[in-house]
Amino acid sequence: MLKRIRVLIASLLAIVSAFSANSQEKRVATAYRIEGEAPKIDGFVDDEAWKAVEWQDNFTQQQPYDGKAPSQKTEFKILYNNNSIFAAIRSWDTNPDSIVSRLSRRDEGDGDAIGIEFDSYHDYQTAFSFIVFSSGVKHEKLITSDGGSEDVSWDAIWSAKTSIDDKGWIAEIEIPLNQLRFNNNEVQEWGLQVGRYIFRKDELSLWQPIPRDAPGWVHQFGILKGIKGVHPKRQVEIAPYVVGQVERFEEEEGNPFATGKRHSFNGGLDAKIGITNDFTLDLTVNPDFGQVEADPSEVNLTAFETYFPEKRPFFIEGKNLFDFNFSPGDGDGALENLFYSRRIGRHPKGDPDIGDDEYSKIPETTSILGAAKVTGKTQKGFSVGIMEAITAREEAEIFSNGDYRYEAVEPLTSYLVASANKEFNESNTRIATVFTSTNRQITNDELNFMHKNAFSGGVNFMHQWNNKNYYLLFKSAFSRVEGNPEAIVETQTASSRYFQRSDATHVSVDSSRTSLTGCGGLLGIGKGGEGRWRYMAFVSWKSPEFEINDVGFVRTVDDIFQVFWVGYRIFEPFSVFRNFSLNMNQWTGHNFAGERGYWGGNVNFNAQFKNYWNGGAYVGHQGESLSFSALRGGPALIIPGGWNENFWVSTDGRKKLTSTFSTSYFKSINSESYHFAFGVNYKPSKALVLSVSPFVNGTTKKIQFVDNFEYGNIVSYVNASIDQFTCLLEFRANLSITPDLSIQYYGRPFIAKGKYSDFKKITNSRAEKFSDRFEVFSNSQITYNTDDDVYMVDENVDGITDYSFDNPDFNFRDFQSNLVIRWEYKPGSTVFLVWTQGRQYSDIDYSTNFKNTVSDLFDEYPHNIFLVKLSYRFY
Repeated sequence: MLKRIRVLIASLLAIVSAFSANSQEKRVATAYRIEGEAPKIDGFVDDEAWKAVEWQDNFTQQQPYDGKAPSQKTEFKILYNNNSIFAAIRSWDTNPDSIVSRLSRRDEGDGDAIGIEFDSYHDYQTAFSFIVFSSGVKHEKLITSDGGSEDVSWDAIWSAKTSIDDKGWIAEIEIPLNQLRFNNNEVQEWGLQVGRYIFRKDELSLWQPIPRDAPGWVHQFGILKGIKGVHPKRQVEIAPYVVGQVERFEEEEGNPFATGKRHSFNGGLDAKIGITNDFTLDLTVNPDFGQVEADPSEVNLTAFETYFPEKRPFFIEGKNLFDFNFSPGDGDGALENLFYSRRIGRHPKGDPDIGDDEYSKIPETTSILGAAKVTGKTQKGFSVGIMEAITAREEAEIFSNGDYRYEAVEPLTSYLVASANKEFNESNTRIATVFTSTNRQITNDELNFMHKNAFSGGVNFMHQWNNKNYYLLFKSAFSRVEGNPEAIVETQTASSRYFQRSDATHVSVDSSRTSLTGCGGLLGIGKGGEGRWRYMAFVSWKSPEFEINDVGFVRTVDDIFQVFWVGYRIFEPFSVFRNFSLNMNQWTGHNFAGERGYWGGNVNFNAQFKNYWNGGAYVGHQGESLSFSALRGGPALIIPGGWNENFWVSTDGRKKLTSTFSTSYFKSINSESYHFAFGVNYKPSKALVLSVSPFVNGTTKKIQFVDNFEYGNIVSYVNASIDQFTCLLEFRANLSITPDLSIQYYGRPFIAKGKYSDFKKITNSRAEKFSDRFEVFSNSQITYNTDDDVYMVDENVDGITDYSFDNPDFNFRDFQSNLVIRWEYKPGSTVFLVWTQGRQYSDIDYSTNFKNTVSDLFDEYPHNIFLVKLSYRFY
């Protein structure tokens, strides 16, 4: 098999090498050395240094009319000295009163903007992007993979000021050279792009023309010349911080861990040190993430883990270097990755067994003792990333009859992630590798359910041709986990594989094993640029024993997934549209025994109209599927297919008052569901933004898993019908007093209710007719004990209860809010004042009306956290 794949790849490369590459004529700009005093960064260009050089212009519109002259003129100048590079950009405007200037928090700018991007590596793949809004708000990002990836979490130390006059507006920028990466040559030549966005016209113009249908971004930059005699600067930034925290919560009588109050004072250190000009060392000691917004609540009735995005700055910055996902696009497969940083510092997995008169205290998170990463890229296109993190051994503190004892809930653990990428053939060919290692020091029997060692790795090959319009992609990955037989049995029976299924012919549980080794991969080919048509076809696979969840993320394995996608784009205005896209998708999935698990397809379109509204629609069919997880380790269950429709629309985003609306509907023999989402965004002033977003979802199902019960030699797979209702309201208020001082509030009440009925057991999970797959319990088989809220089942109607289960109905309420005052009093140095409040309550009374449900939620005793964090960056 592998030999055939290698032959296929070699044949394709030989064919595609014959295609010629067409390149856009590149413009050249000049940077001028400052002979005297450097300009003062104040938003005006009246310094002598600026007067000594000429403006450079000749911009071209990209959006909405690709290739045409822009509606307004734009000019720029670039200066440099031994320490910094300076840019002045004059945005002429014949109607300066229409310039949109709105204050916001850094990296969240709004309104007219300019941007300047440097490919200082001159590798045609990487760019440092600096964007300034007319209000003076700054935003920077690190662009990699020729524009395929953007790291918006990258925080550079730089200065920018703006001014508005009767001719338009000016942005003045200073970027220290230690924020860029470049070689040590006497004469420098960099890639350069300068862009301007006119908010009221939704118009983007570029100095170096790049067609909207062009594949890639950075390799098409213009050229910056004139820089001579500068040398790479070593970057050294050290940021110690201190945190003070006060908590107030409900007191629980007799529980020494719930006294109603808690105080803490902590400190740590973040550092960024340039080892060489090409490589940077990031360090964090005892990191604090107290100012990070909490994860949203949800009720998860599936067998699979919920994915939560990373929000912690240390792990976000540069994360693209460690990514190794298994599916292109934005579906669930794109979340599956060899590296999922939320594993580091997660809630401990151990859960001590305590008695009725005992109380326990388990740490909310696993302490990160320290973490470090080295990242960089050489001048020859070789990128390297290494991350190491150590988390502490954590113990649960248990109080029993006046005495305390301790039980391990998480072992001392080391996480290692390493990557290496190399570019060839003028960056048309790229090879990337990733390796991960998780090693736990397990010294307590109660933690034997965890892997002692876990390894994974992969190789990613990508080749582009015909001016990067076409691509071939191949990925191959492996995994290996080692541990006590108890841990390996738990892995074999986990929801991602369920080897214990009675109808499985190609897998089974082996309780003597101490390791599992699996593989995965992807092979795809497609067209990504030039013209209106795009298409892609790929097949990915994950073997039954593939396991990466120690430091990666995967929901299901034992899967061979095939996709074909084709899209049609119209980039320029026509008829009532400003732009338009149409997409068609088809997919199928099989397990490694050759059984088809799912199939489907859809057609969707998205458009922007000439009135600046946006909208789209979706129609899809999910075919009948064979679920290997619906019965949680029982036999595979056939789930009826159905049709899904979706519609969305948003109003003119340039207005002070904007709104969005979306709705979807799905119907099959088994289930019916709908959702409505609405959002309103109001900007009453240039400094204040208010938004509110309600969401409502309703679902009914005839088969919803309840539990599996074994009595005698019989296993009963109990399911039920369910009526589920979910609603939430998300509110945000952002007040930006200055570009460096902001106040943000976030509030989110969440309600989820579920009512179970028509309890049934699965009798023939693969029956052709839906109603033959189950048998509803009669009144003589199931009774409800209202005193204990327990269902008792007598399947054979012999007067003896065979098994029982708690009432699964739920009425869950949750409220989260977060108030953050952020002041960047010095570039890179910040003060955070944070107030977080949480309220949560649940019961089984589905019938409670909505008004009382909300009232009950806000009657709950809140958990308040008040936090102050001060950091100071030395550089």
